[in-house]
Amino acid sequence: MTDKTAARIAVIADTSLQRHVLQQALTSSGYHVVLNSDPARLDEDVLGACETDLWLVDLALSEDSPLVDSLMERASAPVLFGEGHAPERHSENYPRWERRLFGKLKKLVGDPSLAIGPSLQALLDDTSRPPRLDLPETLAATPLTAGEPARQVWLLAASLGGPEAVKEFLDALPGGLPVGFVYAQHIAASFEAALPQAVGRHSQWHVNAARHGDPVRCGEVVVAPIASELNFNDEGAMQLTGRPWPEPYSPSIDQMMLNLAQHFAGLCGVIAFSGMGSDGSAAAAYVRRQGGLIWTQRADTCAAPSMPDNLREGGYSSHSGDPRELAAALVSHLAEQCS
Repeated sequence: MTDKTAARIAVIADTSLQRHVLQQALTSSGYHVVLNSDPARLDEDVLGACETDLWLVDLALSEDSPLVDSLMERASAPVLFGEGHAPERHSENYPRWERRLFGKLKKLVGDPSLAIGPSLQALLDDTSRPPRLDLPETLAATPLTAGEPARQVWLLAASLGGPEAVKEFLDALPGGLPVGFVYAQHIAASFEAALPQAVGRHSQWHVNAARHGDPVRCGEVVVAPIASELNFNDEGAMQLTGRPWPEPYSPSIDQMMLNLAQHFAGLCGVIAFSGMGSDGSAAAAYVRRQGGLIWTQRADTCAAPSMPDNLREGGYSSHSGDPRELAAALVSHLAEQCS
């Protein structure tokens, strides 16, 4: 996301730690921080000259500030008071704090993931066909009926830069693998219908919308819906619950990870591709406890590395690579299971 499309945020916080955490959280989630200052270092002229879409005020040491009182009276942009002292980035409380903050920001200044949709046209216009990985003999010799219910289901999770990365992954992946996928992508609802064709047009994988009561099938990528949380019944059939995803993300990667790991346990995995923020970090420990694997796209190949970075830094990712390397690793992993 460029500075021209990112919402501009001005931060006023009276501790250096709070300013640092807010700067890191906001920029990694696609917002543009135009000011980040202690109120003691500000004056009326600086406030008046600052061009921002929202003022984020977080005061830990003093409840009253004449400068903030003045800002409340004259600011043309909304003023949001923060969620209090930010937890350590990798503590179990951080994702909850971040979700509350970004749930409010999304309603006030918009969702940075809305910038993802227009990039789909470039994928639809692309005529190149990258070489596909070979199917190992152990898998080629294993009887597999295309379209049969998948016993093993992996989640492809992404935000900014995700469609390009997921397409590269699927382009490289051969058909005939005993696995199905659920694809959770932060994207505007208006681009939801274009997503399956954009990422699947050159691959051997069928990319489809979720179907209530049907299982995820081998050779299939099911796109998690934006409007309704996707879950599974005791038999593994998809359930479109009709309730919205937990705020602030639609779909919520954290919730999708929890639902997948609850029903598929050790027969599931997660690959976190390019993306903003830390969606997925709160559920990662549960996925690992259930026996699921978590892999991540390598940071230097991401348009936005914060989503996979958070999983790596939290110690949850057991393998990283570019999208093609991740496809090769999955083929090898599935071949080892069949040998």
